[in-house]
Amino acid sequence: MVAAPSLIPRKSGERIKTDKRDAVMLTRLYRAGELTGVAVPDADDEAMRDLYRVRNDAKKACKITKQQLLGFLLRIGVVYGLGKTHWTKTHYKWLDALSLPHPAQQLTLQEYLDAIRQNESRVVRLEGMLQSSAQNWKRLEEVKRLQSLRGVSFITAVGLLAELGDLRRFKSARQLMAYSGLVPSENSSGNTVRRGRITKTGNATVRWMLIESAWSYRLKARKSSHLLKRLAQVDAATAELSWKAQVRLCGRYQRLLQKGKPKGKVITCIARELAGFIWALGTMKLMEQAA
Repeated sequence: MVAAPSLIPRKSGERIKTDKRDAVMLTRLYRAGELTGVAVPDADDEAMRDLYRVRNDAKKACKITKQQLLGFLLRIGVVYGLGKTHWTKTHYKWLDALSLPHPAQQLTLQEYLDAIRQNESRVVRLEGMLQSSAQNWKRLEEVKRLQSLRGVSFITAVGLLAELGDLRRFKSARQLMAYSGLVPSENSSGNTVRRGRITKTGNATVRWMLIESAWSYRLKARKSSHLLKRLAQVDAATAELSWKAQVRLCGRYQRLLQKGKPKGKVITCIARELAGFIWALGTMKLMEQAA
């Protein structure tokens, strides 16, 4: 058993620490059932997680370089006036045709553009590696099931399963919600119930992916052409649950918004329920096989 160090109970005021005392304390806590175990990923899951994370690092590097270029142009008084959206084909053409007054500034601009294009090609290359590696991954079937959900693309599905591992280790959907840190904190006593902001515990990457996916449910429930292609790869039960999730989450978003709830809180609520549907889809086939 691998215990979570941050969740090991400790006596307040304990000022003496030795290996012998630690061993005795851990033995007593283990016997009492007070230690919280940590799921250790196997070699395949860890390898896919590393590949997914390096793709995320490449995306972050690309984003930072783009921000640096825009900051550089703003600092010298050059503003894009052909549209409101940056990094489109029109914007890139404008950047390539841009002529700055000083030769050193022109060199700076070109270096930024080259770095951006290199990072973008690196992201595309890593996504291709994820596609090919996932074909031999034992969780490929689960990836296809998660892709049936609106807002969950191939990259998101691979990332979620690489970070979470075997979803059967969560006994219920509520455990997955708590693990992602999307449940509200609570400080209640007696008849007084006080709930605060979300706990933000557990895996921050999973929480970020769920929040990003939840934004797609702010629109009306519909099956787009991209979603229909993904639904064609799964069975009828998965497609039915996917549509049920979309109808529920899209409707819940509108109802909470009409009640005057802040948009950020509404998205957090949708992300929490989305985690429940992900648990249901991820464990559906596995539970059938186990039965």
